[in-house]
Amino acid sequence: MMFSLQGIVQELTPTYAVINVNGVGYYVGVSLMTSQTLTLHQETVLFIQQIIREDAHLLFGFHTRSEKEMFNLLISVNGVGAVSALILLSTLSLAEISSAILSKNSAVIQKAKGLGTKTAERIIVDLKDKVQKFGTGEENISTIENNKIKEESLSALEVLGISKRMSEKIADRVIKQNPSISVEELVKQILKNI
Repeated sequence: MMFSLQGIVQELTPTYAVINVNGVGYYVGVSLMTSQTLTLHQETVLFIQQIIREDAHLLFGFHTRSEKEMFNLLISVNGVGAVSALILLSTLSLAEISSAILSKNSAVIQKAKGLGTKTAERIIVDLKDKVQKFGTGEENISTIENNKIKEESLSALEVLGISKRMSEKIADRVIKQNPSISVEELVKQILKNI
């Protein structure tokens, strides 16, 4: 069983990466969270979850062990496949998923495309005793606030014709330096740094 891959990022999209390890390119499904940590033509290490089916051998890669653990918990739930788990990990942070499960808030889980009420409730029932270690609390609230500010800023910039991809990394850097920044100030900072 494969545990990790270390190699050069040969191709990169929001949903998959090709990691070149000594001349062999491995196609690895990734979440948006992991995709944002990768840089094209740079070396990386991904924690790998291998799924072997009759018709395919699939690899999924994660920047952190915690994300891999959450992925494995999610796919252990009846009705949640690997793609649905990746979509959920791309939509919400680990703390947000954990918080939604612990507070039995299925509406938050349903924000992930393709997850309906029954599946969200099944995730809550099956995982409520397994997700405490992924963190919740005040840091989660500020993360949700920061994500809201970031999304509003990126939407405003898209209206101005600036692509989300171009401004997202700058937004992350600015928010990290100033977590209490307003939408207006974040837009100004992004425009200065483009």
